[in-house]
This record gives sequence, C-alpha cells and structure tokens, in this order.
Amino acid sequence: MSAHTTEKLIYMANQIARNVTHEADPVAMIADHIHAFWSVRMKADVFAVLDGPAGAALDPVARAALERLAAHAG
Repeated sequence: MSAHTTEKLIYMANQIARNVTHEADPVAMIADHIHAFWSVRMKADVFAVLDGPAGAALDPVARAALERLAAHAG
C-alpha cells in the first residue's frame, strides 16, 4: 500500500463523515457506506493504518465507523 493510497482512503472516509454529520447516527451511516461500497482491499488497507500516524488524520466520526467495521471484520 502506498502512502498516496492511504491518504486517499483517509480523505474519502473523512469526506463521507463531512457529508453525514447531520444524520442521527453518522457512525452507522459511514460504516454502512464503507461496508457496501469499498472493496475488501480498501477496507483492509485503511484498517491497517488506524493505529498508526496516518490514522491520526481521520475525523473522529470516521475513525469510530472504521473501528466498528474492523471489529466486525476479524
């Protein structure tokens, strides 16, 4: 996984978070969207950086959604 790919995935997750902040449960909406539309590889790549320096760039709501998905993934 390249740094560019990681940055793009984080950007995308944050973009989704910005678009659903008005919803009743934005964490669930983000998790549902990523589960439905991201490939297995995309999810695995972003899960791999959650606890690293790159993961610090995640919006807190996006991070919560990704952590929820990662917990269910394995």
